[in-house]
Amino acid sequence: MTSNGVESGRIGPGFMVLIGVSTRDTDKDVRYMAEKVPNLRIFEDENGKMNRSLRDVGGAILAVSQFTLYGDARGGRRPSFIEAARPEEANRLYEELVGLWRESGLQVETGVFRTDMKVSLVNDGPVTILMDSEKNF
Repeated sequence: MTSNGVESGRIGPGFMVLIGVSTRDTDKDVRYMAEKVPNLRIFEDENGKMNRSLRDVGGAILAVSQFTLYGDARGGRRPSFIEAARPEEANRLYEELVGLWRESGLQVETGVFRTDMKVSLVNDGPVTILMDSEKNF
């Protein structure tokens, strides 16, 4: 991943996590995601069954702040971002989440908040899962 043209994060096997923060998110939501994501069993075990977590396989996280996840395009042709948290609060909660993952021993790489980021992904699998702390998905 590059931020403003400078490499800011790179991982090997693991998760690329696009993180959107809503106006309703709190520290409680951050703690939920900090526990849920690295323990999600989506890597195959020796029998080919999705039964191993990021922690089990020693994977890393590439954490990408992504306010556009809250873009609502249902009403017209231009998305509304009214549900996205203000940048100051979004960054605080994003940094809290990244910090909790790092404190738990995970390797976490990031971009730079509110910069022009270019992200490359090799999706090995692929497994793509939508998750939110409100459990809508």
